[in-house]
Amino acid sequence: MGWQDVVKTIAPTLGTALGGPMAGVATKFIADKLLGKPDASEDEVESFMLGSSSTDMLKLKELDNEFKLEMKKLKIDVFALEVKDRDSARGLYKINIWPQIVLSAMFILGYFTIVYLLFSGGVDIKDSIRDVSNVLLGVMTAAIPQILNFWFGSSLGSKEKTAASK
Repeated sequence: MGWQDVVKTIAPTLGTALGGPMAGVATKFIADKLLGKPDASEDEVESFMLGSSSTDMLKLKELDNEFKLEMKKLKIDVFALEVKDRDSARGLYKINIWPQIVLSAMFILGYFTIVYLLFSGGVDIKDSIRDVSNVLLGVMTAAIPQILNFWFGSSLGSKEKTAASK
């Protein structure tokens, strides 16, 4: 669990801001209020957050409310900004879906071709590159669920929801 995940769990408004276009503002706010150092680097904030005590976590929870009030004064809705940030990516999906189709198909076809060749004995991998090829196959295997989630997961549900609202 990274430091931003810790913040999201304890302080949801600050955590949301860290994941969107307000990341710099949220990081500076945390650095100023918890470290007393508004110009602290992200690494310094990370070190502090990962080594923080329960008292620091209570302070972070209080800071979340303070941050929320400051954003409200400035008429900034952190959650709406995050939605807008993601919506632009979904907008590209509506314009032209063919690049996603072609890349997904090429990747999956290539992946299963490689798996077939390896298991059928159609390819002889030299011992010198066996470890590298295993790592590459592992990375490719890990990417398959991402492609499936794109087509069958929340992205598809979002597309259908958008289409239904028109």
